[in-house]
Order: sequence, then C-alpha cells, then structure tokens
Amino acid sequence: MVLPNPEVTELAVRAIPVLQDNYAFLLQRRGEAVLVDPAVVEPLIAELEARQLELVAVLHTHHHHDHIGGTPGLLRRWPAAAVIAAAADRARIPFQTQGVAGGDRFVVLGESVDVLSVPGHTRAHLAYVLPNSGHLFCGDTLFGGGCGRLFEGTAQQMWDSLRQFAALPGSTQVWCAHEYTEANLRWALTQLPATDPVHRAVAVRLQRVLAQRQQGLASVPSTIDQELATNLFLRSETRAQLEQLRLSKDHWRG
Repeated sequence: MVLPNPEVTELAVRAIPVLQDNYAFLLQRRGEAVLVDPAVVEPLIAELEARQLELVAVLHTHHHHDHIGGTPGLLRRWPAAAVIAAAADRARIPFQTQGVAGGDRFVVLGESVDVLSVPGHTRAHLAYVLPNSGHLFCGDTLFGGGCGRLFEGTAQQMWDSLRQFAALPGSTQVWCAHEYTEANLRWALTQLPATDPVHRAVAVRLQRVLAQRQQGLASVPSTIDQELATNLFLRSETRAQLEQLRLSKDHWRG
C-alpha cells in the first residue's frame, strides 16, 4: 500500500506532452510526485529533477507501450517507487508492485484514489479517480470528444465503462492520454444536422480547441460536464448507438 504524504498541500496536476500526441501526467504535492502513463523516460526524469521532485509512484491505465514504456527507466532512477496497475494484466505489465482492480482504493500524495474497471479499449483497462480533488485519469477509454478504439473489448463494455464516467461529478477534470480533441470534434460535426443544438455546442468547443492549439496549449483537461455536452460517445443512449458511432469514427478520414 502506498502511504500518504503527511505534509498535505494543494495537489498540482500537469500534462506533459510526449511522443507524437501522448500525454503523461505529473501529480505533485510538495517534494513528491506521481506519474500516470509515462510513455518515455528522458523528458520525465528531466521534468522531475528540474522541479526537485522524488517519484513515489507510477500509475498505469493499460499495457500499451505508449503508456508504460518509460517505467523501467524511471525505476532505475527511483527504485523505491511503487508501480500500480491492473492485477489482471501482470503478464503485460510485469514490473508492477501493487496490482489493483475495479472497486479498489489506495492513497498517494495524501489523496484517495478510486479504481474503475473500464474495459473496451483493452480487456484490463483501468481508470483512476481522485474524488477529493476532482480528477479523472482515463487513459485511452475516454478522449476529448471521443472514446478509444475497441481493440480487445466490445461496444457493450465500452458503453458500460463510459456510463461510469458519466456518473462522476460534472466538475471532474478529465485527463485523457492523447491530443485527439480537434479530430474528434471535426468528426462529430459530420454526425449532426446543423440545426441540432449539440452541433452548435460542438462547433463552439472546436473553435476554442483550435485557439488553444494555435497557442501551443493542450486541450486537456476537459470536464465531465463538457464531455456530456459535446462527446457523442458519452452521450450515447444505447450500446447500439455507441457501436454505430465507433464504426463511423474508425472509418472517418477527416
């Protein structure tokens, strides 16, 4: 079990862009840090050392290399750091030190973390919710305006997973692991008649995202309320509707 930091101050969260369009997430409280889904090692070590932070834990949402690739190198630098991942995926994340499953709770940096089982993109995908400070780390299950491809799961599993996110407080900040928001919103506009109020909401959000990206800013995080207003997958009323949307997005070339 990861122990809390006794010196509790406000938790800081930031997205660190890596690879082509990934984000790793740095959680910081005083001199300690947690990383979520570290794809690579060098820029993350540089970030932590520049901030004089001690890495105490790494959280993995799923086994894909662009989410776990940096962990072995981070452990060489901080060998005492805990690695928290799906116990069901120990064969694919063998360096984990604490296996968890949906319904579990643990503590890092003085924060309670609730584990959600959210299969669909992969069979053992997890998400992490910090209910006290209002953060969701959803990996590749939920994206800005979108959801993950169904590589190992079914549309029913993805729909059930997204229902869990939809039930979170609307102010929850959504930290998704890729910068896909612009493409997802452009696709969404093709699925809606111009007279639909949701079309207008998506168009307004797209313009805001375009302005952010032109300034070199991330579109992450969004909020659950924002996703409920503009994310067609999260708004899906049935499994069949989500499945149809997922097929459309899979074949869309925008």
